[in-house]
Amino acid sequence: MKVVAFVPIKLNNERLPGKNIKRFDDGTPLIACILDTLLNVNGLDEIYVYCSNPGIEEYLPAGVKFLRRSPSLDQSSTKINEVLSSFAKDVPADVYVLAHATAPFVKAKSIEVGIEKVVSSKHDSAFTVLRLQEFMWKDGKPLNYQLDSVPRTQDLDPIHTETTGLYIYTSELINERNIRIGESPYLIEISKIESTDVNEPIDFDIANAIYSKRLNSLEENE
Repeated sequence: MKVVAFVPIKLNNERLPGKNIKRFDDGTPLIACILDTLLNVNGLDEIYVYCSNPGIEEYLPAGVKFLRRSPSLDQSSTKINEVLSSFAKDVPADVYVLAHATAPFVKAKSIEVGIEKVVSSKHDSAFTVLRLQEFMWKDGKPLNYQLDSVPRTQDLDPIHTETTGLYIYTSELINERNIRIGESPYLIEISKIESTDVNEPIDFDIANAIYSKRLNSLEENE
């Protein structure tokens, strides 16, 4: 069974221009985090960066392939499933691992768990989620508790939110149905740090702080 990971990249981002290659304080580009992680994931046959601009190649470590995609996929109106479908046509595989440069702290173990669940055929897809047990409101009313009976937050029924950093799915889902989540998905619960998603300038500042603190901790332990 062939398992292929890919990181779709466009360099003309609107909310945070150049975010995928924006550098942390030590000079490391954002994209390096997820690529280094993927290189340490067991069970992957190939790793690609899918980008219309060949300039991205200078950021790719050994073991990661560059595949040029059509510039038509870089439009603000482009839907993510259009990118996924295009990649699946370009690179045949049994299982796809979609990772994003904007989710720099997803762990190799989380990815391996998702791959195992899909490859085993127990699930047709897997994706990372953040478990929430908080007081939620909708349309001016409490959504998951009663005002006259306020429970402890740890007793609330958990709600899961997609972190959008990682999706794993079969070729059948994307090629035949144009979806990345099927009827029997596996939810990979991850930590708040793993769920970090960089889209706005403040997001990058937070990611930079996390990255720098981790780097300092490693240096102190050497």
